[in-house]
Amino acid sequence: MDLRTQIDEKFKSAFKLRNTEEVNTLRLIRSAIKNKDIENRSEGNTEPINDKQILNTLINLVKQRRDSIESFKASARNDLIEKEKKEIEIINQFLPKQLSADEIRIIIKKFFTDNNISSIKEMGKIMSYLQLNHAGVIDMNLAGKIAKNLLGNQCHSPNQ
Repeated sequence: MDLRTQIDEKFKSAFKLRNTEEVNTLRLIRSAIKNKDIENRSEGNTEPINDKQILNTLINLVKQRRDSIESFKASARNDLIEKEKKEIEIINQFLPKQLSADEIRIIIKKFFTDNNISSIKEMGKIMSYLQLNHAGVIDMNLAGKIAKNLLGNQCHSPNQ
């Protein structure tokens, strides 16, 4: 079953169960997908967006919520923080399982070794590789931090 159908089925189920919180979040997801469909049509495409594009939309929705949580922490708005966290939980139902920090570190180290990466100037290469090969399963923000940390340690290690 494609992602769009899964979201629609979940929406219908939540609506029948009168789960307002879930219905509202699923409505938001469906709206974001429809906006992407419209944007896609304006570029001359007649097809709705595919699962990969829906996945990217969901990832962006999670990222927006995480950014909001950071803003709400500064304002000590715990009520809004909880609301955003619940929305993230609902959105995450449709995302593949995210790799752990240790798994990301292993992937990055292997890429560094295989491609002889040793400088922070080559950061774009690793991020492009991760985006192309691991989109949806890697938190790119976390991956960037790990890559910078590993490159920083390489640059300052006594072996070089």
